[in-house]
Amino acid sequence: MTYYYKLGQIPHKRHTQFRQANGALHHEEVMGIHGFAGIQSILYHLYPPTAVRRLGLVPTEPIVYEDSGPLRPRHLRSTPLPAGGDAISGRVPLMGNNDVVLYLARPTEPMTYWYKFAHGDDVLFIHDGTGVLESQFGHLRYGPGDYLVIPTGVMWRLLPDPDSEQRMLVVESYGHVTPPKHYINNYGQFLENSPFCERDIRPPDELITHDEAGEFEVRVKARNQVTCFVYDHHPLDVVGWDGHLWPFAFNIADFEPITGRVHQPPPVHQTFDGPGYVLCSFVPRLFDYHPQAIPAPYNHSNVDSDEVLYYVEGDFMSRKGIERASLTIHPNGIPHGPHPGTYEGSIGKTRTEELAVMVDTFRPLRLTRHALAMEDDGYAYSWLV
Repeated sequence: MTYYYKLGQIPHKRHTQFRQANGALHHEEVMGIHGFAGIQSILYHLYPPTAVRRLGLVPTEPIVYEDSGPLRPRHLRSTPLPAGGDAISGRVPLMGNNDVVLYLARPTEPMTYWYKFAHGDDVLFIHDGTGVLESQFGHLRYGPGDYLVIPTGVMWRLLPDPDSEQRMLVVESYGHVTPPKHYINNYGQFLENSPFCERDIRPPDELITHDEAGEFEVRVKARNQVTCFVYDHHPLDVVGWDGHLWPFAFNIADFEPITGRVHQPPPVHQTFDGPGYVLCSFVPRLFDYHPQAIPAPYNHSNVDSDEVLYYVEGDFMSRKGIERASLTIHPNGIPHGPHPGTYEGSIGKTRTEELAVMVDTFRPLRLTRHALAMEDDGYAYSWLV
């Protein structure tokens, strides 16, 4: 993240003696990105984070991409997606490339282990449900509309509240997720014209230090496999930390829309920048206010990107036949635009209540069998009058 935060007990100077009540040293851990040249945090443990009792592979199924046939726009109806598993085992892969993989999940169980992805950051968009994201950085409560951004190297697990129905979109990045550079000044502070700022970003706010013996499992996804590490001590034994690298929540309702006299292009909705993709938030907003404005988007060709929209709430003013939790995919190579009737029909309207998450990738996406099973076969022809 772009600003400094601390939680718990830390010594006055880094890399100096910091002793426990029994006289033993705390075990310092520096966690950072880009070697030692990027943002980092320093954590202080009761036990060495390197003390592994045993390790082994966790059986996993590789993601298999299907031959998806002719190039065309697609509509996936994900509402019937079965619920089950936890936030990792319940993930259903839909599409991906070498930069990013998109999943849906409707977990019904808490994670009994901790997890981390070694090659990049995870973003969980919480559509439904409440609970706690637990990590060595502390507890972070989540609710509907939250983006949970989890940097690589963070051990985490999701603990849904009892009787809380969960639905989420998961963006697994092979690299780091950051605020767009054009929202940030040379000192790392959000600009006055950015659609959100530091006040909108929620860090973990409760650090619980565990000093328990037993068998504790941490799963690490790396090199196309998942390795299980078993520790004799609880892995969340951190007494304090500080720095710029930590998991955080940002709620889509805190994104302030950028509007204008005429229709604004999709980049005004950008929320995060990822490796090979951008993530955008479409939120309730006033429509364009030029006297001759057409609020519906103009036809446009995705020359360099595939556009994926996940529909959260409300009526998307340029689309017909879309339901809550639908996804549309408009690939590069062909134009797309508003459905018949919506272009003319938008004239005179003053606002929209739509809520959606968009992922635009700069390399083509491949679909899985799970995605193809959800496909609305008639969508490609839905622009015919």
